[in-house]
Amino acid sequence: MGPKSMAMRMRPEPVEIAVPASVANLGPGLDALAVALQLYLHVRAHRAPGDGKNELQFDFGGFELDGDNFIERSFRFMAARDGVDFPSLQVEVRSEIPSRSGLGSSAAATVAGLRLYDALFGPCPMQELLNVACELEGHPDNAAAALLGGLTTSCELQDSSVIALSMPWPEALRFVVLTPDLGLDTALSRRALPKQLRREDAVFNLQRVALLVQALQSREFSLLREALRDRCHQPFRCALVPGLEQILELEHPDLLGVCLAGAGPSILALVEKNAEAVQELLARTYEPLGIPFTMRTLRAYQNGTWKLQHCLLPAATPPVDVRLDTTS
Repeated sequence: MGPKSMAMRMRPEPVEIAVPASVANLGPGLDALAVALQLYLHVRAHRAPGDGKNELQFDFGGFELDGDNFIERSFRFMAARDGVDFPSLQVEVRSEIPSRSGLGSSAAATVAGLRLYDALFGPCPMQELLNVACELEGHPDNAAAALLGGLTTSCELQDSSVIALSMPWPEALRFVVLTPDLGLDTALSRRALPKQLRREDAVFNLQRVALLVQALQSREFSLLREALRDRCHQPFRCALVPGLEQILELEHPDLLGVCLAGAGPSILALVEKNAEAVQELLARTYEPLGIPFTMRTLRAYQNGTWKLQHCLLPAATPPVDVRLDTTS
Protein backbone atom coordinates (compact mmCIF):
# COMPACT_ATOMS: atom_id res chain seq x y z
CA MET A 1 0.00 0.00 0.00
CA GLY A 2 1.45 3.36 -1.00
CA PRO A 3 1.65 6.47 1.19
CA LYS A 4 -1.66 8.02 2.15
CA SER A 5 -2.71 11.38 0.77
CA MET A 6 -1.40 14.13 2.99
CA ALA A 7 -3.62 16.80 1.42
CA MET A 8 -6.81 15.02 2.44
CA ARG A 9 -5.73 14.45 6.02
CA MET A 10 -3.52 17.33 7.05
CA ARG A 11 -5.21 19.92 9.24
CA PRO A 12 -4.75 23.69 9.09
CA GLU A 13 -1.43 24.97 10.35
CA PRO A 14 0.65 26.49 11.90
CA VAL A 15 0.32 24.28 14.94
CA GLU A 16 1.40 25.27 18.44
CA ILE A 17 1.58 22.85 21.36
CA ALA A 18 3.04 22.79 24.86
CA VAL A 19 4.00 19.66 26.77
CA PRO A 20 4.63 19.70 30.53
CA ALA A 21 7.62 18.47 32.46
CA SER A 22 7.08 15.63 34.89
CA VAL A 23 8.57 14.01 37.96
CA ALA A 24 8.44 10.23 38.17
CA ASN A 25 8.60 7.83 41.12
CA LEU A 26 7.75 10.33 43.89
CA GLY A 27 9.74 8.34 46.39
CA PRO A 28 8.33 4.81 46.66
CA GLY A 29 6.42 4.69 43.34
CA LEU A 30 9.29 3.50 41.14
CA ASP A 31 8.16 3.27 37.48
CA ALA A 32 4.52 3.62 38.56
CA LEU A 33 3.79 7.18 39.77
CA ALA A 34 4.46 10.56 38.18
CA VAL A 35 3.14 14.10 38.31
CA ALA A 36 3.09 16.76 35.58
CA LEU A 37 4.61 20.18 36.32
CA GLN A 38 4.02 23.68 34.95
CA LEU A 39 7.32 23.79 33.11
CA TYR A 40 6.98 23.36 29.36
CA LEU A 41 8.40 22.24 26.06
CA HIS A 42 6.92 24.51 23.37
CA VAL A 43 6.68 23.43 19.72
CA ARG A 44 5.44 25.47 16.76
CA ALA A 45 5.29 23.91 13.30
CA HIS A 46 4.30 25.24 9.88
CA ARG A 47 4.72 24.20 6.28
CA ALA A 48 8.18 24.82 4.86
CA PRO A 49 8.45 26.86 1.64
CA GLY A 50 8.39 24.87 -1.58
CA ASP A 51 7.04 21.46 -2.46
CA GLY A 52 9.37 19.32 -0.36
CA LYS A 53 8.16 16.13 1.26
CA ASN A 54 8.92 14.31 4.49
CA GLU A 55 11.52 16.75 5.77
CA LEU A 56 11.52 18.22 9.28
CA GLN A 57 13.62 21.36 9.63
CA PHE A 58 14.24 22.12 13.30
CA ASP A 59 15.12 25.42 14.94
CA PHE A 60 16.06 25.03 18.61
CA GLY A 61 16.58 28.75 19.16
CA GLY A 62 20.33 28.57 19.48
CA PHE A 63 20.20 25.62 21.85
CA GLU A 64 22.50 22.79 20.78
CA LEU A 65 20.66 19.47 20.86
CA ASP A 66 22.31 17.00 23.23
CA GLY A 67 21.62 13.53 21.87
CA ASP A 68 18.77 12.25 19.72
CA ASN A 69 15.88 14.37 18.53
CA PHE A 70 12.97 12.63 20.25
CA ILE A 71 10.40 14.97 18.72
CA GLU A 72 11.42 13.91 15.23
CA ARG A 73 11.75 10.25 16.24
CA SER A 74 8.18 9.94 17.52
CA PHE A 75 6.68 12.01 14.69
CA ARG A 76 8.38 9.87 12.05
CA PHE A 77 7.43 6.70 13.93
CA MET A 78 3.75 7.58 13.61
CA ALA A 79 4.06 8.68 9.98
CA ALA A 80 5.88 5.46 9.01
CA ARG A 81 3.41 3.33 10.92
CA ASP A 82 0.44 4.94 9.17
CA GLY A 83 2.15 5.19 5.76
CA VAL A 84 1.67 8.96 5.67
CA ASP A 85 3.61 11.30 3.42
CA PHE A 86 3.75 14.84 4.77
CA PRO A 87 4.85 18.19 3.36
CA SER A 88 8.16 19.42 4.71
CA LEU A 89 7.73 21.28 7.97
CA GLN A 90 9.64 23.94 9.82
CA VAL A 91 9.56 23.17 13.54
CA GLU A 92 10.51 25.73 16.19
CA VAL A 93 11.32 24.31 19.62
CA ARG A 94 11.71 26.24 22.86
CA SER A 95 12.15 24.34 26.10
CA GLU A 96 12.00 25.38 29.74
CA ILE A 97 12.80 21.81 30.80
CA PRO A 98 16.49 21.16 31.49
CA SER A 99 17.78 17.98 29.89
CA ARG A 100 19.08 14.99 31.89
CA SER A 101 17.66 16.58 35.06
CA GLY A 102 15.02 14.08 36.19
CA LEU A 103 12.21 16.35 34.98
CA GLY A 104 11.02 14.27 32.04
CA SER A 105 12.64 16.16 29.18
CA SER A 106 12.89 13.11 26.91
CA ALA A 107 9.29 12.07 27.62
CA ALA A 108 8.11 15.62 26.90
CA ALA A 109 9.95 15.57 23.56
CA THR A 110 8.53 12.15 22.67
CA VAL A 111 5.00 13.28 23.54
CA ALA A 112 5.52 16.53 21.62
CA GLY A 113 6.28 14.57 18.45
CA LEU A 114 3.19 12.42 18.93
CA ARG A 115 0.99 15.42 19.62
CA LEU A 116 2.38 17.25 16.61
CA TYR A 117 1.47 14.28 14.44
CA ASP A 118 -1.97 14.08 16.05
CA ALA A 119 -2.54 17.80 15.49
CA LEU A 120 -1.78 17.51 11.78
CA PHE A 121 -3.12 14.05 10.92
CA GLY A 122 -5.29 12.93 13.86
CA PRO A 123 -7.24 12.50 15.92
CA CYS A 124 -5.44 9.54 17.41
CA PRO A 125 -6.96 7.69 20.40
CA MET A 126 -5.32 8.62 23.69
CA GLN A 127 -4.64 4.94 24.44
CA GLU A 128 -2.79 4.62 21.14
CA LEU A 129 -0.62 7.65 21.88
CA LEU A 130 0.10 6.36 25.36
CA ASN A 131 1.15 2.93 24.09
CA VAL A 132 3.43 4.44 21.44
CA ALA A 133 4.97 6.89 23.90
CA CYS A 134 5.75 4.08 26.32
CA GLU A 135 7.13 1.88 23.55
CA LEU A 136 9.53 4.63 22.52
CA GLU A 137 10.38 5.73 26.07
CA GLY A 138 10.81 2.24 27.50
CA HIS A 139 8.74 2.94 30.63
CA PRO A 140 5.34 4.58 31.11
CA ASP A 141 5.58 6.95 34.08
CA ASN A 142 6.81 10.27 32.62
CA ALA A 143 5.01 9.70 29.30
CA ALA A 144 1.70 9.13 31.08
CA ALA A 145 2.06 12.34 33.10
CA ALA A 146 3.06 14.37 30.02
CA LEU A 147 -0.04 13.12 28.18
CA LEU A 148 -2.63 13.09 30.95
CA GLY A 149 -1.49 15.71 33.46
CA GLY A 150 -2.03 15.57 37.21
CA LEU A 151 -0.85 12.62 39.27
CA THR A 152 -0.69 9.50 37.13
CA THR A 153 -0.54 5.84 38.00
CA SER A 154 0.65 3.61 35.17
CA CYS A 155 0.75 -0.14 34.75
CA GLU A 156 2.47 -2.03 31.92
CA LEU A 157 0.64 -5.20 30.84
CA GLN A 158 2.15 -8.46 29.62
CA ASP A 159 1.46 -7.52 25.98
CA SER A 160 3.45 -4.27 26.56
CA SER A 161 0.34 -2.09 26.39
CA VAL A 162 -0.20 0.36 29.23
CA ILE A 163 -3.00 1.31 31.57
CA ALA A 164 -2.68 4.83 32.96
CA LEU A 165 -5.04 6.74 35.24
CA SER A 166 -4.85 10.39 36.27
CA MET A 167 -6.16 12.16 39.33
CA PRO A 168 -5.92 15.87 40.20
CA TRP A 169 -2.92 16.87 42.23
CA PRO A 170 -3.96 18.89 45.33
CA GLU A 171 -3.85 22.56 44.32
CA ALA A 172 -2.46 23.58 47.70
CA LEU A 173 0.71 21.52 47.23
CA ARG A 174 3.59 23.12 45.38
CA PHE A 175 6.97 21.76 44.37
CA VAL A 176 10.33 23.29 45.26
CA VAL A 177 12.74 21.77 42.75
CA LEU A 178 16.49 22.03 43.11
CA THR A 179 18.29 21.20 39.86
CA PRO A 180 22.10 20.91 40.01
CA ASP A 181 24.08 22.15 37.03
CA LEU A 182 25.13 18.65 36.08
CA GLY A 183 23.40 16.05 33.94
CA LEU A 184 22.71 12.46 34.87
CA ASP A 185 21.88 9.83 32.28
CA THR A 186 18.86 7.74 33.21
CA ALA A 187 20.64 4.59 32.00
CA LEU A 188 23.55 5.24 34.39
CA SER A 189 21.16 5.93 37.25
CA ARG A 190 19.26 2.70 36.53
CA ARG A 191 22.45 0.65 36.57
CA ALA A 192 22.94 1.70 40.18
CA LEU A 193 19.79 -0.19 41.22
CA PRO A 194 20.01 -3.70 42.68
CA LYS A 195 18.66 -6.65 40.69
CA GLN A 196 16.91 -8.04 43.78
CA LEU A 197 15.21 -6.57 46.84
CA ARG A 198 14.60 -8.00 50.26
CA ARG A 199 10.95 -8.82 50.89
CA GLU A 200 10.77 -6.37 53.80
CA ASP A 201 12.01 -3.55 51.54
CA ALA A 202 9.44 -4.39 48.86
CA VAL A 203 6.68 -4.39 51.49
CA PHE A 204 8.03 -1.10 52.89
CA ASN A 205 7.59 0.53 49.49
CA LEU A 206 4.19 -1.01 48.75
CA GLN A 207 2.86 0.34 52.04
CA ARG A 208 4.13 3.82 51.30
CA VAL A 209 2.83 3.94 47.73
CA ALA A 210 -0.64 3.18 49.09
CA LEU A 211 -0.18 5.72 51.89
CA LEU A 212 1.02 8.39 49.45
CA VAL A 213 -1.99 8.07 47.14
CA GLN A 214 -4.42 8.04 50.07
CA ALA A 215 -2.70 10.98 51.78
CA LEU A 216 -2.95 13.06 48.60
CA GLN A 217 -6.59 12.15 48.05
CA SER A 218 -7.59 12.83 51.66
CA ARG A 219 -5.38 15.94 51.95
CA GLU A 220 -3.59 14.44 54.95
CA PHE A 221 -0.39 16.29 54.12
CA SER A 222 1.21 15.57 57.50
CA LEU A 223 1.66 11.98 56.29
CA LEU A 224 3.65 12.90 53.19
CA ARG A 225 7.08 12.78 54.83
CA GLU A 226 6.60 9.13 55.72
CA ALA A 227 4.75 8.34 52.49
CA LEU A 228 7.68 9.59 50.36
CA ARG A 229 10.24 7.31 51.99
CA ASP A 230 11.78 4.67 49.73
CA ARG A 231 14.06 1.65 49.90
CA CYS A 232 13.97 0.59 46.24
CA HIS A 233 16.02 3.22 44.42
CA GLN A 234 16.91 6.38 46.34
CA PRO A 235 19.45 4.81 48.74
CA PHE A 236 21.33 3.33 45.77
CA ARG A 237 21.34 6.62 43.84
CA CYS A 238 22.76 8.76 46.63
CA ALA A 239 26.29 8.12 45.35
CA LEU A 240 25.29 9.58 41.95
CA VAL A 241 23.28 12.57 43.22
CA PRO A 242 25.29 15.06 45.29
CA GLY A 243 23.37 16.34 48.28
CA LEU A 244 20.53 13.84 48.07
CA GLU A 245 21.38 12.02 51.28
CA GLN A 246 21.63 15.26 53.27
CA ILE A 247 18.44 16.77 51.84
CA LEU A 248 16.41 13.62 52.45
CA GLU A 249 17.14 14.05 56.16
CA LEU A 250 16.12 17.73 56.39
CA GLU A 251 13.35 18.78 58.72
CA HIS A 252 11.42 22.06 58.76
CA PRO A 253 7.87 22.95 59.82
CA ASP A 254 6.97 23.89 56.24
CA LEU A 255 8.80 21.00 54.54
CA LEU A 256 6.17 18.31 53.96
CA GLY A 257 8.47 15.78 52.30
CA VAL A 258 11.43 15.30 49.99
CA CYS A 259 12.26 12.86 47.19
CA LEU A 260 14.53 12.43 44.21
CA ALA A 261 13.01 13.72 40.98
CA GLY A 262 12.88 10.72 38.66
CA ALA A 263 16.36 9.29 38.19
CA GLY A 264 17.88 12.63 39.31
CA PRO A 265 19.82 14.74 39.79
CA SER A 266 16.97 17.18 40.59
CA ILE A 267 15.58 16.96 44.11
CA LEU A 268 11.96 17.77 44.89
CA ALA A 269 10.43 19.14 48.10
CA LEU A 270 6.69 19.45 48.75
CA VAL A 271 5.32 22.58 50.42
CA GLU A 272 1.93 24.05 51.20
CA LYS A 273 3.15 27.43 52.45
CA ASN A 274 6.36 29.40 52.98
CA ALA A 275 8.09 28.02 49.89
CA GLU A 276 10.76 30.71 50.27
CA ALA A 277 11.83 29.32 53.64
CA VAL A 278 12.17 25.83 52.17
CA GLN A 279 14.14 27.21 49.23
CA GLU A 280 16.56 28.85 51.65
CA LEU A 281 16.89 25.62 53.62
CA LEU A 282 17.69 23.60 50.50
CA ALA A 283 20.11 26.27 49.28
CA ARG A 284 22.00 26.39 52.60
CA THR A 285 22.32 22.62 52.51
CA TYR A 286 23.47 22.46 48.91
CA GLU A 287 25.78 25.47 48.63
CA PRO A 288 28.70 23.85 50.53
CA LEU A 289 28.95 21.28 47.71
CA GLY A 290 30.15 24.04 45.38
CA ILE A 291 27.89 22.91 42.51
CA PRO A 292 25.84 25.61 40.73
CA PHE A 293 22.12 24.95 40.81
CA THR A 294 18.75 26.40 39.88
CA MET A 295 15.79 26.54 42.25
CA ARG A 296 12.22 26.60 40.94
CA THR A 297 8.88 26.71 42.72
CA LEU A 298 6.24 25.10 40.52
CA ARG A 299 2.64 23.98 40.54
CA ALA A 300 1.19 20.81 39.08
CA TYR A 301 -0.08 20.80 35.51
CA GLN A 302 -3.61 19.48 35.82
CA ASN A 303 -5.60 19.73 32.58
CA GLY A 304 -3.63 17.28 30.53
CA THR A 305 -6.46 15.57 28.65
CA TRP A 306 -6.12 17.96 25.74
CA LYS A 307 -8.84 18.21 23.12
CA LEU A 308 -8.12 15.74 20.36
CA GLN A 309 -10.53 17.40 17.92
CA HIS A 310 -8.48 20.61 17.87
CA CYS A 311 -4.85 21.01 16.93
CA LEU A 312 -4.15 23.79 19.42
CA LEU A 313 -3.59 23.07 23.10
CA PRO A 314 -5.36 25.55 25.40
CA ALA A 315 -2.96 28.20 26.64
CA ALA A 316 -0.78 26.82 29.40
CA THR A 317 -0.85 28.45 32.81
CA PRO A 318 2.42 30.36 33.33
CA PRO A 319 4.63 28.62 35.89
CA VAL A 320 5.59 30.15 39.19
CA ASP A 321 9.32 30.16 38.55
CA VAL A 322 11.79 31.21 41.23
CA ARG A 323 15.43 30.73 40.27
CA LEU A 324 18.49 30.79 42.47
CA ASP A 325 21.76 30.59 40.55
CA THR A 326 24.83 30.19 42.70
CA THR A 327 27.13 31.14 39.84
CA SER A 328 26.37 34.84 40.38
